[in-house]
Amino acid sequence: MIALIEAVYTFLWGDLITLPLPGGGSLGLSLLVILLIPTGIYFTVRTRFLPIRLFPDMVRATLEKRSHGSSSLSSFQALVVSTATRVGMGNLVGVVAAISAGGAGAVFWMWVTAIIGSSTAFIEATLAQLYKEKDPLYGGYRGGPAYYIHSYMERLRGGKKQRYSLLAVLFALSGLICWFGISQVIGNSVTSAFKNAFHIPPLYTTIVLVAISAVIVLRKNATVKVLDILVPIMAGCYFVMTVFLILINLNQLPGIFARIFEEAFGIRQAVAGGFGAVLMNGVKRGLFSNEAGSGSAPCAAAAAQSRHPASVGLVQALGVFIDTIIICSCTAMIILLVPADITAGLEGMDLMQAAMSYHVGPFGVIFIAVILWLFSFSTFIGILFYARSNVSYLFGDNWFSQTAYKVLALVMLFIGGLAAYTFVWDLGDVGVGLMTVFNLAILFPLSGEALKALKDYESSRRP
Repeated sequence: MIALIEAVYTFLWGDLITLPLPGGGSLGLSLLVILLIPTGIYFTVRTRFLPIRLFPDMVRATLEKRSHGSSSLSSFQALVVSTATRVGMGNLVGVVAAISAGGAGAVFWMWVTAIIGSSTAFIEATLAQLYKEKDPLYGGYRGGPAYYIHSYMERLRGGKKQRYSLLAVLFALSGLICWFGISQVIGNSVTSAFKNAFHIPPLYTTIVLVAISAVIVLRKNATVKVLDILVPIMAGCYFVMTVFLILINLNQLPGIFARIFEEAFGIRQAVAGGFGAVLMNGVKRGLFSNEAGSGSAPCAAAAAQSRHPASVGLVQALGVFIDTIIICSCTAMIILLVPADITAGLEGMDLMQAAMSYHVGPFGVIFIAVILWLFSFSTFIGILFYARSNVSYLFGDNWFSQTAYKVLALVMLFIGGLAAYTFVWDLGDVGVGLMTVFNLAILFPLSGEALKALKDYESSRRP
């Protein structure tokens, strides 16, 4: 089983194609990069550069109010849930890894990935709105890729109703496997950070983490209420801290941006053949962080109530911007404002904590530990919100199935807090990779409906 997981992981994330570059370097392309980047470019062109052209509309759509007394989510609440899962370890550890392996130039390619990924996020979120269903258990609506995949496959069979569609089942299972694996990674990351910062034994941290999580996720509708408070606070604190560090190092900022752009195009690395590392580390980390195309965020988008399906798509496109352009850039600035000799030889959370320690002393180590806990905790309860619709699709509308999956995820959270099992980490990556493949297979044939909704949205707002 472990060998199978590793083989699938290598197929999805390993270098499927290697292109030679001038200077003796090479550019390795994984299957997911080959799928996601052209998809993002295609939808960016088809939406006529929506992330740039309609950015004011993205902000306005976020502030749209839901109907009074409705049990469904508002557009802002759907954004909060999806941001909770996007803004996680990828924004800290992932960005650190990208810069460590690809240099400052990787940041630029993360930005580019976010811009084209916003268009993909718009398409999948709008489709989730178009194919959402009433949720008899939690109230409001539910949906996501499993539902619009199912509907499309029924149409291919002449409209004949069926309980399951194979592709939809595979997507739903991949999602549950992915979030199952991520739960273990979250537990391990939080306990490690608290051990480094406060010298708290992992067992104690794990017990508290699981207990708090259980109180929230096992209650019917507590998840969104908690995220409504938690996500703006954690993202706001991280952003404010970064702005503070930039202001006290303002004279370094022109040099930092010059370094990002110089290294982005391999001006420094071309001779050594390092351009491929710069490009691919930025692209891969950008894709992993913003999740555009994976089919995760549509599970939240479907739960929103909005005046127009395209409005929810615009909100989710903004979510990619918040994740990568703002939060990932915060991490990049914290690292790049530190002299290279301070962080030499360090990686992962050790590098991040060393950078913050340089900026603000011992408080920096504590700050990063707490932020990582908030990011990871919000991710955990967010992915269990996503899981609702997939569990319902696979096992029907019953509380037993919903509760059973939550309990299993809590068990994985507990196990992860005490020990790291690499194959489970790979399991999470395999899950998100398979989700992406199954989701993209349907996005193209259904994208015309999302583009039609966009055209209708733009027509309706013209005077």
